[in-house]
Parts: sequence; C-alpha cells; structure tokens
Amino acid sequence: MKRYISIIFNITFVLTIINGQDSDSLKKGDFAPNWSLKSNQGKFEFLNNWTVDSGRQLRKPTTQPDRHVVVMIFFATWCPPCVNQLNLLEDISQQYKNEKIKFFIVDITEASRKKSEDKDWPTAKFLLEEKKFTMPILDDNIYAVASKYEIKAIPTIFLIDKFQTVREVIKGFDKKDDLKGTTELSKIIEELLDE
Repeated sequence: MKRYISIIFNITFVLTIINGQDSDSLKKGDFAPNWSLKSNQGKFEFLNNWTVDSGRQLRKPTTQPDRHVVVMIFFATWCPPCVNQLNLLEDISQQYKNEKIKFFIVDITEASRKKSEDKDWPTAKFLLEEKKFTMPILDDNIYAVASKYEIKAIPTIFLIDKFQTVREVIKGFDKKDDLKGTTELSKIIEELLDE
C-alpha cells in the first residue's frame, strides 16, 4: 500500500504540467528570486554570488567579481526523467566548465519524502556520487526555493542570465530527444554567454 501511495504521489507531481496546472509558474522574462542553499560540499551557495540585477554588485565582488549565467535544475531521485537527464546535463556542464556559467542541481527529494510514505528513495548525494557527476547539489529539503520558483512539475530547468532574469524555462525530459535537447540548451547557453 505504501508503494502504491508513493507511486500515485510521484505520478501526480510529475504530470501536473500535462494537465495545464502550471499557469502560475515563474516564466521567461521574470526576475529570478534570490536564494541560499547548502551544497553537498558543505558550504552555502547564494544566487547573488553569481548574478544580480543590473546596477547592483555581486555578493562578494572582491573574491568573485564576474557575473555568471546560472542553470538551475530542479530534481528528485524518485523522478525517472530527472535521473535520465543528468548524463546530458553533466556533459553540457563539462563542455562549459571553463566559461562564466554555474550549474546547480536543486534537490527536492527530502522535501518530497516528507509528503510520501515511501522512504526507499536514494539520497541525491549518494546517487550523484555513484555516477560521478560533478554538478553541485543544493539541498532544498523544505521546498523553500522550489516554492519561490513556483515549481509545479519536475524536471524543470531555469536558465538565468548575468542580470538575474529568467531567460528560459525547460520543463520535462524525453530521452528520445537527447540530441535535440542538447542542441537547444547549448544554443541558449551560447547566447547568454555572448551577452
């Protein structure tokens, strides 16, 4: 019974976008809300370390003076499309590792676990270390950032420019479309880096 309830919860959460229930979601052109989250490396990351509104200074301009593009990936270990897209995203993050861009996986597994009977999901840290992914994992264990970003379904990717504006929102993942997804994501990243 527990497994059945968990599956229903997961399917409902992931498929809400299909039912058109995401009309209130943060969208392209919106200002990206600030956040601070603890990473799997034990330190706190802040959005405004990397990008801030025009006319403002980055949080630590003496140690990190350059604005960056930010890619935020909302993810949970119980979500098969989220897990399936990680190889693609890791490849893209490696392609741009020497550029002014930051990739962050925002993990909502623990926040989801609190709403479900299923306790068998692996932790994101374990899953990603096992697969040797290098993107930092940010633990949104109380759904604080996911709530600010109005996440209605996962996976969802936000591409944020150097002036804290959401420039693209990519929802869902179809493994059959890996090449198309890679090409489109890389094209958007190139445009943002050139600005």
